[in-house]
Amino acid sequence: MTNPQFKSRQLSERERAKRKRLLSATLVTCAALVMVGGALHVVDLGHNRVFNEMPGKATYDTAEIKTHIRAAGEDIVLQERQETGKRKEDKYTLAEVEAMLPKEKWAELDTMITVPAGPFKMGSDRARTGAQNRPAHEVNLPAFKIDKYPVTNIQYARFVAKEGYRSPLDWVKGRIPEGEELHPVTMVSWYDASNFCTWSGGRLPHEAEWEKAARGTDGRRWPWGNVMDPSRLNTYYSIGALTDVTTYPKGASPYGVMDMAGNVFEWIGDNFLPYEGTDASADLFQGKIQVASTPADRAMKVVDLVGVDAKYKVLRGGSWKSDPFSTTTYNRNYSWPHYASDFFGFRCAADVSKEGK
Repeated sequence: MTNPQFKSRQLSERERAKRKRLLSATLVTCAALVMVGGALHVVDLGHNRVFNEMPGKATYDTAEIKTHIRAAGEDIVLQERQETGKRKEDKYTLAEVEAMLPKEKWAELDTMITVPAGPFKMGSDRARTGAQNRPAHEVNLPAFKIDKYPVTNIQYARFVAKEGYRSPLDWVKGRIPEGEELHPVTMVSWYDASNFCTWSGGRLPHEAEWEKAARGTDGRRWPWGNVMDPSRLNTYYSIGALTDVTTYPKGASPYGVMDMAGNVFEWIGDNFLPYEGTDASADLFQGKIQVASTPADRAMKVVDLVGVDAKYKVLRGGSWKSDPFSTTTYNRNYSWPHYASDFFGFRCAADVSKEGK
């Protein structure tokens, strides 16, 4: 005969095991539901941020985004149209251009600042800086002059009108877009920039000259100091477009040179070469072009990067599109000299013995 107490205890153990199984299953189900719910919440947050919060925080009307972001290859098409004479232009006369600003404004834009002779710290040893910026080293320069501002659309229009030079690719039928007279001129190649500077009585700055004019002799990271201050420059889509070169007076360098951080990368006269003692790979400085090896590759748009003898040209200063660290005084960028972009501009320099403009 079975003991009733044993039977009761046996049933309790079975019930306990059953309940444990049910509890485990419930916990697993709850965990799965939490994970699914969390994922849905993240998706909902992302959707809300992309479609509700971000457009509201943008500094320009997102309905006009096509005016801020250029399509890949668009610049090449514009260049081809201009080269083949398909772009009809209604160019300014010199008198028209000169009448667009008062004489004192022209004088301000044409100002060149003298940077005194002496040594300064060039480059950086910061652990997270790009290898092309290393090592920090001392450079001793003679005195030189450099434009107070990047060359503007209206200054370039004077050059175009007087010399019959072709207008930048983003001008409308050879005319500056309305309200952009004091924007840095863009969509000009290194060759265009160099030709302008020669015409104005100067030259493109050497890389060491540009960096000294931007950072002075105390090794600062930005023209105003060592702390990033977004109120002093136009970068990282904070505005979403170019700004007048006079917009950020608090971003001046120690010598009073303006707009050397953000707004536009600036063409430099020098080739993109390694600093002595750098730990950067030699491949970084090797000029490369895209080559499709076979007809099938061309059809599929599959290319290899092939080294060539030509050298890149240096760009400095960061732009309205760049991340803030690209705007440091020592950061080096580069491009092919025949390229043009809506965030490439330039300024001119001159030896102290020359008068410039």
